[in-house]
Amino acid sequence: MPIDFYKYQGTGNDFIMIDNRLDTFSKNDTKLIALMCDRKFGIGADGLILLETTEEYDFKMVYYNADGAEGSFCGNGARCITGFARFLNIIDSEANFIAADGPHNSTINGEEVSLEMGDVDSITESENYSFLNTGSPHHVEIVEGLENYKVFERGREIRNTVYGKAGSNINFVEQLEDNNFAVRTYERGVEDETMSCGTGVTAVAIAMAHLGKAGGNEVGIITPGGKLRVTFNKQEGKFTNIHLIGPAKQVFKGKWG
Repeated sequence: MPIDFYKYQGTGNDFIMIDNRLDTFSKNDTKLIALMCDRKFGIGADGLILLETTEEYDFKMVYYNADGAEGSFCGNGARCITGFARFLNIIDSEANFIAADGPHNSTINGEEVSLEMGDVDSITESENYSFLNTGSPHHVEIVEGLENYKVFERGREIRNTVYGKAGSNINFVEQLEDNNFAVRTYERGVEDETMSCGTGVTAVAIAMAHLGKAGGNEVGIITPGGKLRVTFNKQEGKFTNIHLIGPAKQVFKGKWG
């Protein structure tokens, strides 16, 4: 049976979107999900997202990594599914939905989506990096010469040797000026560098504010796929009212099978 799908991207972080409100998609078929995400033999994507119904919220977000395994929260994917929900006429300009890490609110204006993230009250500092969870685990490390940095090699090494089987996303960051930073991310599940990572961008912004390298309550991030903003409130070491803001666009639609 052919599967209707839509392709979305948020600053180059791309996703296959499927309307699964009728529960027709084979959710346990990890090989199918991995094949659909394959860039040579499938549609090609960093992940696959199902939009499902739930009584208490506008919709439910179910996210799968490109390897076919169900993943943790995906920030750019959540911004994209907000756009998808509006396309399906489920929402107008505001959404309240449930994801792997709990409930989220989001707003959409044109192609710009502002996503409310979970609070962060625990940041682990090591000698040369910070670790925190923004819906997914993130290693944040400041480096020099980010443009030519070996993100894939170094990211894969840290992901496996420091964090073991469970793994972590690995973010390398370089300060550009004041509250603006450049970020490149190696994502677990994709097991490669991605053009952008929403939870990673959020983790970087929070870590830089925590370390005193960013002032105020807004941080600008440049990823290989485009620009994002993170706003937040900080009080007594706790970060609340965190929002990830940036574009989310439908690229194309099609049928699988």
